Amino acid sequence: MTQQFDQRQYLLRIGYSGVLAPTLEVVSELVARHTRSIPFENLSSFMGQRVGLDPSELQQKMLHDGRGGYCYEQNGLFRMMLESLGLKVEGLAARVLWNADPAVMPAISHMLLKTHIEGQPYLFDVGFGVQTPTAPLRLVTGTQQMTPHGLYRLSESSGEYLLEADIAGKWVAVYRFDLKPRYPADYQMFNWYVSTHPESVFVKNLVAAKVVPGARYTLRNNELSIYPNGGPKQRKTLQNPAEIAHKLTSLFAIRLPHNPGLMVALERLCQSATVI
Repeated sequence: MTQQFDQRQYLLRIGYSGVLAPTLEVVSELVARHTRSIPFENLSSFMGQRVGLDPSELQQKMLHDGRGGYCYEQNGLFRMMLESLGLKVEGLAARVLWNADPAVMPAISHMLLKTHIEGQPYLFDVGFGVQTPTAPLRLVTGTQQMTPHGLYRLSESSGEYLLEADIAGKWVAVYRFDLKPRYPADYQMFNWYVSTHPESVFVKNLVAAKVVPGARYTLRNNELSIYPNGGPKQRKTLQNPAEIAHKLTSLFAIRLPHNPGLMVALERLCQSATVI
């Protein structure tokens, strides 16, 4: 995979010009810059377009076209960067518990990464949207781990791990996963469901997220939310397609595709005003 990876263009995209080495310090900086520079978004599936996971497609979309992506795209791209540093990376998969009905077992649908740095196992996830960890997480239980955008912790039971985030002093489940390696064919299947099934969150809804120093921005349909670190949530309802498009470009730094279907989809969204 790394032989097809344009490392120079990736580093230009995230604004990194420092030393390159498979160290925790360097990789932590790459995570921080990636999450600040490449927004989480699902415009393609929202417009009914195919979402490709081929390395060339990921790079064209996120490195050249000014777009972002969701977990398979984001973590697929970041995996290439980690591997270009000589790291051996394993793909994992999770059941998303964030905003899920606790009475229903969710399907496996989320991609995350695992690798060893300086002899220790770490998790990476630059593609979880609203609650993306903005630093590597040590694969260790019973310890609170600080990131630039809040605390996380891991627990384990019978070989299954639970990731939780500290939200206003309360631990909230993010997702559950095991350490079984997943392969490109697995993610292709997950991606097909997530991007095409009529009941998929990413087909029915517009979702975007971005982190900046000291805050997270999220857009869920026409509801814009700002989460300052340690401060109260701010929310605004966007009134029309033009306002949504403006926020996608100005706040989330997404270069909108030249596709008339986008404004049609945004108009439909405003008429239904459904919030996930």
